Amino acid sequence: MHKSKLIPYLEVLSAVIAWGASFIATKIALEEISPVSIVWLRFTMGIIILGIAVALRKQFALPNKSEWGYFAMLGFLGITFHQWLQSNGLQTSEASTTAWIIATTPVFMALLGWVLLKEGLAPIKIIGIGLAALGVLLVVTDGNIASISIGRLGAPGDILILISAFNWAVFSALSRRGLRSYSASLMIFYVMTFGWIFTSLLFVAGKNFLELPNLSMSGWMGVTFLGIFCSGLAYIAWYDALQALSTAETGVFLYIEPLVAVVVAFFILGEAITGASLAGGGIILFGVWMVNRN
Repeated sequence: MHKSKLIPYLEVLSAVIAWGASFIATKIALEEISPVSIVWLRFTMGIIILGIAVALRKQFALPNKSEWGYFAMLGFLGITFHQWLQSNGLQTSEASTTAWIIATTPVFMALLGWVLLKEGLAPIKIIGIGLAALGVLLVVTDGNIASISIGRLGAPGDILILISAFNWAVFSALSRRGLRSYSASLMIFYVMTFGWIFTSLLFVAGKNFLELPNLSMSGWMGVTFLGIFCSGLAYIAWYDALQALSTAETGVFLYIEPLVAVVVAFFILGEAITGASLAGGGIILFGVWMVNRN
């Protein structure tokens, strides 16, 4: 490994490990407070970390007023709505299952490119999409795909997680325009700030602040991990790596994320590592690789 790439590789690896463990931290916090409270606390910490980073790098500048609506839309989709879907989904979905489903996001991005941008889908990509779908069915049904015929499709939260994967693909596609004009760290700061504002409205209107005394030490540890490491430092590390490495070199690390979630969920939450989960997960990753390969 070239020395100049060692630091970016370590940065992207740390980001992916943090994101893989985020599902477990969310499950822990959900035992004590509601999804809205978790999202609000998480991104309160996240915007502070990102704000400090942007200030230290002297990148801070207010966006044009004409762009406020655009960033507000991204904040709602990428932060408020996305995290609401995942946090509510994790109330019934297992952390490891969630991670495998989230891994299908590149498949939805390819489908959006085909439908909206008229980007071609080579036969190998179509096969990859089919394999990823098969892998998801194996994971959510724990290998009993026949159960779909009687209306059983995993936990109720699995549907919300699948919607969140599609939502993130939409968010990513819409973000392309902004990334042409703004640095990645400054843009995610804008997006996260707007998302935090929308979440704050829900947090205050629902009087969710009354839940905060319910947090135990383990609950605070889970929320703090989500805020500082997953919503703050991980984003900084990820975008730093993107500036030093190619998209392909960076993106390949995302394959590690669900594996991290499975291992951490096994040791922390006691979630079983089943053969169906590993087989389905492997099929998902192989399908995603076929979709992304040149």
